[in-house]
Amino acid sequence: MFSNKEIFKETFLEKLEMLCGKSFKESTVRDQYHTLGHMVREFISATWIATNEHNRSTHAKQVYYLSIEFLLGRMLGNNLLNLGIREICEEGLLDLGISLQEVEESESDAGLGNGGLGRLAACFLDSLASLNLPGHGYGIRYKHGLFDQKIVEGYQVELPEQWLRHGNVWELRRHDQAIEVGFWGEVETIHLNGRLDFRTVSEEKITAVPYDIPVVGYKTDTINTLRLWNAEPSPYPTDKNVMEYKRETEAVSELLYPDDTHDEGKILRLKQQYFLVSASLQNIIQQHRAHHGHVKDLHKKVAIHINDTHPVLAIPELMRILLDKEKMSWEEAWHITIETISYTNHTTLSEALEKWPVRIFKPLLPRIYMIVEEINERFCKQLWKRYPGEWDRIKQMAIIADDLVKMAHLAIVGSHSINGVAKIHTNILKEREMNHFYKFYPSKFNNKTNGITHRRWLLKANPQLASLLNEAIGDKWVQSPAKLTELLSYREDAVFQHQIAQVKKARKDILAKHIYEQTGINVDTNSIFDVQVKRLHAYKRQLLNVLHIMYLYNRLKEDSSFTIYPHTFIFGAKASPGYYYAKKIIKLINSLADKVNHDKQTNDRLKVIFLENYRVSLAEDIFPAADVSEQISTASKEASGTGNMKFMMNGAVTVGTLDGANIEIKEEVGNEHIFIFGLTSEEVLNYHHNGGYRSMDYYHHDARVHRVVDQLVNGYYPVAQDEFEPIYDSLTVQNDEYFVLKDLASYIDVHERVNNMYQDTHTWLRMSITNIAQSGHFTSDRTILQYAHDIWKIKHSEMIR
Repeated sequence: MFSNKEIFKETFLEKLEMLCGKSFKESTVRDQYHTLGHMVREFISATWIATNEHNRSTHAKQVYYLSIEFLLGRMLGNNLLNLGIREICEEGLLDLGISLQEVEESESDAGLGNGGLGRLAACFLDSLASLNLPGHGYGIRYKHGLFDQKIVEGYQVELPEQWLRHGNVWELRRHDQAIEVGFWGEVETIHLNGRLDFRTVSEEKITAVPYDIPVVGYKTDTINTLRLWNAEPSPYPTDKNVMEYKRETEAVSELLYPDDTHDEGKILRLKQQYFLVSASLQNIIQQHRAHHGHVKDLHKKVAIHINDTHPVLAIPELMRILLDKEKMSWEEAWHITIETISYTNHTTLSEALEKWPVRIFKPLLPRIYMIVEEINERFCKQLWKRYPGEWDRIKQMAIIADDLVKMAHLAIVGSHSINGVAKIHTNILKEREMNHFYKFYPSKFNNKTNGITHRRWLLKANPQLASLLNEAIGDKWVQSPAKLTELLSYREDAVFQHQIAQVKKARKDILAKHIYEQTGINVDTNSIFDVQVKRLHAYKRQLLNVLHIMYLYNRLKEDSSFTIYPHTFIFGAKASPGYYYAKKIIKLINSLADKVNHDKQTNDRLKVIFLENYRVSLAEDIFPAADVSEQISTASKEASGTGNMKFMMNGAVTVGTLDGANIEIKEEVGNEHIFIFGLTSEEVLNYHHNGGYRSMDYYHHDARVHRVVDQLVNGYYPVAQDEFEPIYDSLTVQNDEYFVLKDLASYIDVHERVNNMYQDTHTWLRMSITNIAQSGHFTSDRTILQYAHDIWKIKHSEMIR
């Protein structure tokens, strides 16, 4: 059906009438999307089946990637690109008077994630398939995913995200493979055949129904699977009111990250996590047993990777299955569990290293709690042998302590590999945050710096740039992104620089059109597009960016001799619904934007834009248009970052702290092609450990700092007097936890360098080209090959046809 344009058109028209029950003339863009999506899925179905059969017949070791988030975005365009059929579709649809771009834009973003964690998981799946590696994902089919964000009078308002409103053309419901997951109940102990056995009675059952989504590799014969679980009522009887049971069951897969301020939300989050791992592990074991007859060699045929702490219950759940279902001894089950499971840590923030109160954990998951308790008991005995009498150390390392179950500790003890996601992050884990564990398990710790799929973030998102690269160095970089370094020989070439500038201008025009359609504000595409888009969190320091813009605005208003090259500062961010402080920062950004953008004295040189509802499809317009990439987290707080890589790959120049992967970007491009400022990680960690930072010193002794901080509360903004008081207090009374005031002067200085450097067109374009050329190191293909070789021990499995 995709062999040539004429066959495509004929098939498309036939399918449309069959699927939609209407003539082509009556069809909508959504009907056309629905039809094309079904054609693609039908086209790949044989290869999808063949991939699964090949993996089974060759008994290849497979990896299963468990993640609470998979931020897929739109899938049609990516699938057309990877299958190599985009051109035929585009030309055929054009003949029929249809714009492929409009069809693609009618697809809903699959918003099953909150940020970098979920997008990384999606990039990893893309790389696994594109590298012909047998790797699949397991997640939850959230009905609403992350919320849709609206900005109303400057405030964030959350609306239910409706990605499934019109169905999902990419998924296949597999009800025949549904699995029961149990909660609550009581554990009975029985002696049977000379061993102690356990069974849980009076459980409340939930049915996990799998929905499978194909993961298409780039021009390969490999199509892997992302399996998402949907929570549905079980046919098993329950003592609860039927409607109450139905509501509670469906809530498990209704929302990503329900508010856990109260116990009800905590229980729901823990339910989600166990629901994911129990359904996934049972499914994996069933498949393994069906093809191998036993599970004694599970760790030789299966690798299970847990993406951050959310799926850590995979460890006791695998133990439960091996002990209670497969009747193994503890020692045998523990050996298999450790050798099967590996863990990625994504944060050093204590609040993100999940800890569950025993009073919630134990009744909800009674058998799992017993197993965790036994793991803890055995681990603490090991600690006692190594560190006799060191009660403080043992308590600090225990899995259960102070009536809390510590999930990161469980992950470390129950897996064979623990990796950080950037060199500095891994070093901080080993030397500080998890130092006790590193000393106890030095061989378990390793680094795997994050990466992004260049196929989506350059080839698909920026076809203008991709085309130019093909003309300059050929298209081998698509299969081998390290070959992007060949661009280095062009970075001084005036003709190539001019072409790069033309591509950037074209992408800025596209984003400017989007900005006008959403906000009604015209932005100067000749201005510097300075962009900070990411999850809204205090440590990511959108506030630092805002205070700098306030400083610039003050100077422009009051100092006629002060000039800057025109700047457009662009923000995009969602704040967690319960994160009150982050929502205040969103209001502050929008209040500043309203003041700056309507000031005729300055708005030819300064504009501020907040793009609502930041998501993957919007990011695909933003990254190619950026001149400056803001990566300004407090040093030591950002594990890696992947936005920094996407900006770099599209020719933006980084303004950043020595944090996360910024350090490795600096190593790749050199000091002269990046703008570094602020405290180092070591300095920040020393302040945290030894004290000595007093934010009021900077408030009192730097007039620039004093002015912008006071403007938060002195009536400068037309808002209630106490609107921004929490921000003011965080910087002053609460001693500025993330060192915003400490780094502000350095940040102002580095932006003066950016302002001057941008006006030296030749130098700036050399910087831009250097960043593109060195971005091949930061692809997820490189990262996945390292995981595959070092941790999972899986091999390339291309089918022979």
